[in-house]
Amino acid sequence: MTKEVRNTPTVAIIAYEGAQQSALFGLGEMFDVANRLVEKDAEQKISHKVLPASLIIDTDSADAIILPPNLTGVRGDTDRHLHNWIQKQHLAGTIVCSACAGSFWLGHAGILDGRQATTHWALEAEFRSAFPKVQLHAEHILLDDHDIVTAGGVMAWIDLGVHLIGRWLGPTVVSRTCRQMLIDPTGREQRNYRSFRPTTARDQTIRSLQLWMERNADRDLSVRALALETGLSERSLHRKFSSETGYSINRYVQELRVEKAKGFLELTTLSVSEICWKVGYTDVSAFNRLFRSISGLSAGAYRKRFRIDPLQRKLGIHPVKNG
Repeated sequence: MTKEVRNTPTVAIIAYEGAQQSALFGLGEMFDVANRLVEKDAEQKISHKVLPASLIIDTDSADAIILPPNLTGVRGDTDRHLHNWIQKQHLAGTIVCSACAGSFWLGHAGILDGRQATTHWALEAEFRSAFPKVQLHAEHILLDDHDIVTAGGVMAWIDLGVHLIGRWLGPTVVSRTCRQMLIDPTGREQRNYRSFRPTTARDQTIRSLQLWMERNADRDLSVRALALETGLSERSLHRKFSSETGYSINRYVQELRVEKAKGFLELTTLSVSEICWKVGYTDVSAFNRLFRSISGLSAGAYRKRFRIDPLQRKLGIHPVKNG
């Protein structure tokens, strides 16, 4: 249960070892901009401080604490003093927030078990392995589970900041802040940016099949056809493929074909119908439904957002899709 928020809610942004510097100070700057845009007669503004993890003590109190992203690869499993402090803050009613890999510190603090959360999509397998009791939804940019708020991508601290501004200062201030800082306040999901990166199978038969599928996405990739390709029975193929890759064959084929389609949308002027056929589908409507279900965008909207024009390709400039 969250505690009653004061007229000046306080946010502690935790500067633990390896924390992303742009998030540490960018969040504070966002809150400062929002405070300046509050109506003159409004009493509520956001107070914030960057709090070094080495200086946290049990008496430190805030209405919300934020664990920002970490770009060093560290996951905080040995930061027990910080874990205990996060747990105590949560039990005291503090809203606990994280962005990207900051969610690992919340997981190690034990406050995410049985709760909904998100993290960067590229960390999904690692996070699920470390915290199997968490209801992870890595397709989302941000999840507000009342007293726990988690954001997904490396730059999703911006979404988190916007969310907290809206929570305390209201939608008008959010709109003004986003216009002032040129931020798009809505409409994003992590799956818009996610890439299909399947595990490389250790079994040589399945690995060879993966390579063949990569080269032949437009061919018949039914279970029956793939079983003939490998010389395995359909039942054995199902079992081996799932064990080696973590995907059912049907799901793997869908993800592979959508990923191929993304490449065509980014790099060519082929129509959506032509791309549909090039990745092995004949029903354009079914392909469009599948593409949207996996990416969160229509094929046309995806192209508009991520298309690389010839000049960009020549200069080696690529759209950023890492969340």
